[in-house]
Amino acid sequence: MLLIATLIVVPVLAFKFDPPLTPHQVALLKDIVLLMLGVGGVCFIVGEITGNVSQVDKLWSIVPFVYCWVLTAKAGFDPRMVLMSVCATIWGARLTYNFSRHGGYSWKFWTGAEDYRWNHVRAKPELQGPVRWRVFHLGFICLYQNALLLLMVLPILMAVDAPNPPGLADGAIAALYVGLVVFETIADQQQWNYQTEKKRQRAAGTLEGRYARGFIAEGLWSRSRHPNYFAEQSLWLVFFLFSVAATGRFNWTVAGCLLLMLLFQGSANLKESICTAKYPDYPDYLKRTPRFLPVGAAHGRD
Repeated sequence: MLLIATLIVVPVLAFKFDPPLTPHQVALLKDIVLLMLGVGGVCFIVGEITGNVSQVDKLWSIVPFVYCWVLTAKAGFDPRMVLMSVCATIWGARLTYNFSRHGGYSWKFWTGAEDYRWNHVRAKPELQGPVRWRVFHLGFICLYQNALLLLMVLPILMAVDAPNPPGLADGAIAALYVGLVVFETIADQQQWNYQTEKKRQRAAGTLEGRYARGFIAEGLWSRSRHPNYFAEQSLWLVFFLFSVAATGRFNWTVAGCLLLMLLFQGSANLKESICTAKYPDYPDYLKRTPRFLPVGAAHGRD
């Protein structure tokens, strides 16, 4: 409820104190919001029919760059918007691949693995009962998350009719964005390598060294408990900077990356509570390793 309330309040307040959108921007915003609501509705219907509520998860890495390209095409392929759409597509392609190799997709698009964390959410007392869960499914999983995905890319709207033409700042922002994609790729690959070897050893009947611990604490994961989350949040903060370069001011579209940070706080809390209950060494890892910002000393040892 706090996240949903924030989703409404933050953009409204920011929008109120920011210069008004042009008629062209307003028309584009209306079109893309209608598209977002349609996507959210489809996710809810498919999730209810199949019982798999990870429909938004399947689209998480896809709809943001689709929104970008739809807006870019409707705006006449402005060069800055094209650059922003390319950046979002690079992010989306990498994340889609990573989600796919974890079993997130199937040729039957409505199937595929459901995120294990939703089972833990289902077990919460406040969500017991079909009506409560259905309201949560519609309000948070489908509508809130899809609205957030749109807000994340709305800085591209500020490039429409922008007073400042593309320049060196845009190139620097794009380079930083791609660098963070590389950082996230390394973090995810380190996690993948660790979990793959852990599964292999478990199947062989033995877990040795660091794999007996149960969770990765080496490489980037020795400096941050969630280096992939750090990169994901930073990516969209950097994406917002395109709008600053376009308008020359801090503007209301910062709401998207701020709300994403709030979401990742909750996601990290849930994941860490699960790991704490599952792995005896995890509480010590919590004490000695920063949550997001990778500034801690390396502690990776077998």
